[in-house]
Amino acid sequence: MALPTTHPILSELRSSTSSINQVAALRALKNEIIGHEQKKREWVGLGVLAPLARILTTPRANGKRRESNGNRPAHHGKTALGRTDEEEARLQAIVIIGSLASGGPAFIPAIRASAVIPPLLSLLSTSESSGRLVLAALRTLNTIANASTLECLDNEDRSRGLARCLYTDEHLASIKQILLQPISSQSVHHQISLAAALIARTCQDENQRQVLVLAGVLEALVSQLSGFIGATEHAAWSSEITPSPLTTLQASDGVAHSWLAPILAAVATIVDTSRSRITYLLSTPALSAVLSRFEADDLVTHDKKPAPWPHQSNAPTRVRPLSSSRLDDLLPQLPVFSPRRTLPETGHHPPIGFGGSSTRHSHSTRAYYTAYDTPDGRPNASPSEEESPLLAWLIYVARAESGITRLMAAWLISLFYGSGVIDKRRDVSCAMLLVPLLVRMLEKGEKTTAEDDLAHNADPLQSAMPNPQVQAPAILAMLTLDSLELQRAAVDAGAIKKLAQLLRHSYDPLPTKAESQWTKEPRPGNASDSDHDNVDVSNSSESATTFQLLKLRESVLKALASIASISDDYRKSIIGDGVVPFVIESLKPKLNAPSTEENKQDKIDDPQSPSHLTTPIGVLVAACAAAKCLTRSVSTLRTSLMDAGLATPIFVLLEHPNVRVQIAATEVVSNLVLEFSPMREVTLDAHIHRILCDHAHSADPSLRFNSVWAMAHLVSAADRSLKKACLSSLGPDWLLGIICNDATGSGDATVSTPLAMGTPNAAGEQVDLLNTTDGSGDFRHGATNDEDHEMLMTCPNSEQPGPHSSAWRGGREQVDSAPTDEKQIDEVAIQKMALDFIRNLICGSDAAEMIDYLFEQFGQDKLFAVLISKLRPRLVNGFNRDRRSTEKVVRQAQPAADVIDTVVYLINNMAAGSPRHRQVVISQPELLKVIVTLFSHSNRHVRAGCAWLVINLTWCEDHSDHGNCKQRIYQLKKLGVMEKLGKLEEDSELDVRERAKSAICQMTNFDRS
Repeated sequence: MALPTTHPILSELRSSTSSINQVAALRALKNEIIGHEQKKREWVGLGVLAPLARILTTPRANGKRRESNGNRPAHHGKTALGRTDEEEARLQAIVIIGSLASGGPAFIPAIRASAVIPPLLSLLSTSESSGRLVLAALRTLNTIANASTLECLDNEDRSRGLARCLYTDEHLASIKQILLQPISSQSVHHQISLAAALIARTCQDENQRQVLVLAGVLEALVSQLSGFIGATEHAAWSSEITPSPLTTLQASDGVAHSWLAPILAAVATIVDTSRSRITYLLSTPALSAVLSRFEADDLVTHDKKPAPWPHQSNAPTRVRPLSSSRLDDLLPQLPVFSPRRTLPETGHHPPIGFGGSSTRHSHSTRAYYTAYDTPDGRPNASPSEEESPLLAWLIYVARAESGITRLMAAWLISLFYGSGVIDKRRDVSCAMLLVPLLVRMLEKGEKTTAEDDLAHNADPLQSAMPNPQVQAPAILAMLTLDSLELQRAAVDAGAIKKLAQLLRHSYDPLPTKAESQWTKEPRPGNASDSDHDNVDVSNSSESATTFQLLKLRESVLKALASIASISDDYRKSIIGDGVVPFVIESLKPKLNAPSTEENKQDKIDDPQSPSHLTTPIGVLVAACAAAKCLTRSVSTLRTSLMDAGLATPIFVLLEHPNVRVQIAATEVVSNLVLEFSPMREVTLDAHIHRILCDHAHSADPSLRFNSVWAMAHLVSAADRSLKKACLSSLGPDWLLGIICNDATGSGDATVSTPLAMGTPNAAGEQVDLLNTTDGSGDFRHGATNDEDHEMLMTCPNSEQPGPHSSAWRGGREQVDSAPTDEKQIDEVAIQKMALDFIRNLICGSDAAEMIDYLFEQFGQDKLFAVLISKLRPRLVNGFNRDRRSTEKVVRQAQPAADVIDTVVYLINNMAAGSPRHRQVVISQPELLKVIVTLFSHSNRHVRAGCAWLVINLTWCEDHSDHGNCKQRIYQLKKLGVMEKLGKLEEDSELDVRERAKSAICQMTNFDRS
């Protein structure tokens, strides 16, 4: 039975006669809606959120209200618990809003539009609100954030409404204040954990992470993390007995390790994908201070004790550990495998890898002493700086804890791996201690959905953390990426079979029951009450089970892609477990069950088929990553993937409206268009090069890079007409433009002009650097719907962190410079790909004709001027890093080695053409002078390329070329090339030595003849 629009409770809330009656009405409303889904919808439809928002914004007395004696009777406006009636009303309103939010994503639009989030955030100030109000507000905000993640599967900024109000100077200061509280009670501990969980849930883009660092939130989180590390010292070294990993991390000094997971999750969320932020994290004063208490001598002597492994000796030894910290003693002792014997070093042919033989490794028993060490105890390639002891502590926590705490510790370790701050020798301990634990978390048996937790869990902290089994594959993918040793450990632990089972499980029939979602349209028959904010609910949101299954699918696909990234044997194992149909199905924009032999009959006329759902962006990107890694194998391309029809869904995704999907699909196409690929003809028949040319002109640097990369692969073995068509579609001027577009803003004035106001950028767009319109200084990018704008306008002091916000005036230049460095890397990579495209154009049997066509399209002099500019150091003008100084600093920026290597081999291709083209190259004196300086370059590929160029230039095609060849040799000798080649004969690299010998031999033999 529907509720009347003039319900007494609602009337009392709208126009309360007294604060006591208002509290009574709120308690009655709370008791009526908790656990009753239908009642929640009816009350939201009646517009109950509007009076709740007004109650939260009731003026408060100055300062924090202190709780009085709990035995004091309820009189003089006080409740039995010592709270005032106004405070009790706000507390009850917060609980009611949290109960509505626990109903799921159907209620989030109503909450967002009712302006209850800004007053909830204003209650986070510990100096103005009591501890009970702060704790209740944090619980409700976490519940709103958790439900927001389920609001829309394809929404990549699901908590955008909450985040837009949260990430302001005022509210981030409140969050920092909460995190810096001394832990004096369990309530304070709950506040800190919930504040960290709120950050972990709502921080979703790069600008928000920067804001959190500059506002000091990361430092506050690290101060809490330091407390946990300090507790380890009290527990682990309180006695002389070796501690057990499962018992040492106990509560000490008010630190309860059960709340460690939210702190780790928040820290990992902030430092994600940024080496500069990780470096900043490791250098914070609080962390440095606590880690300094664990310092030990660099050389540690192990007393004689029984060896844990049969083949190991028990003699004492002096070795150099990875870090000078006693935290490494918390890790168990591991075996160390001695390297194979190699031939003794002779002459200029040093052995590959470890030189000589030694039995020192058999003496080492600690986890970090590996076969990478040399006999004198030093690693072959010592890192530029010592590894942080935090890594050893995180591995210890991952082993000592379980569930979500173990997962969050592993996440932070994987981020350190990705940023390159972990010593390579740590792979052994991670492979043997950490990877098997993550693989064990893939096993089925634990609950894989969070629907009940989201709807009915009394503690929102539990639902704020990700599901361990859903998140474990993604963490495993991050950890094993680009590491064959860690991938081997995962495969040996049975990861492929378990991941295949989870991928099949993610295709279980999805629930079709959709929850009702709020809408602004009033209910029929309630027009007379429109002034009371009557609202209704529609049916459009998805269940938590659907969300969890799709997140599981995305995580599993990422893990499979990571394991298949290097070894062809692992690719065959993955295909052998029958995952290809599921990967192909995940590439389709609509959610359907894969067509396998077992479910072909069940799939026909299935009433539960969720055909109305679209595949989330994350699943499409992860499926493309898996397909890209599997297509690196020729055998799999010719059999399983081609038979499964991989090309068709990839071609569709190339024109997907989301740029991330376009990038991922383009990466797969780069493998499909290779010369040996059986799908190359299918790709050419579909005229994919036209789409790739369009993508190459995109404003997104990643899409530009991958499109030009695919085009370079496409033209490497193409016929002359296709090469000319691709060059014409890209545009010669556009190619030269991106080659000369230096991220530093400098370049040769005769070749390129720095970007200025109204100058076209690499994407061909007109840009004005002084009046940008893309909102780069504000994290609120993208389209903003009416509800977000409506709620944003209700936020008090809703200044968003931007260039003029005090949150940005922290002076942390180390973090500020990171985006510029990343942009420079992107531009260098795009330049290299554009040069590779030109280089591949002049390969093959028609190289001579294509070289002439290249000179015709680019202009011979202009092309060589561009190539010379990419080989020379550039003068970079910039202001002094000291913000108080306006002095300009002039420095030299050396060109990237990859770009130099590509340019040298492009010139080699020109010299390998006809004798006429060799004459063109030798007639470029400026070019040759620059190349002579590269004979001593630090990159071995560059040195080998220079030797190859001499070989090509001194090649005599026939008798008619004899005179010109003699002249070319004379000019090279005049430039001092023979002396340079003589030095390369003693090079440390075998390939360089052999190329130098061939060049000298060719030149001397020509003189003799």
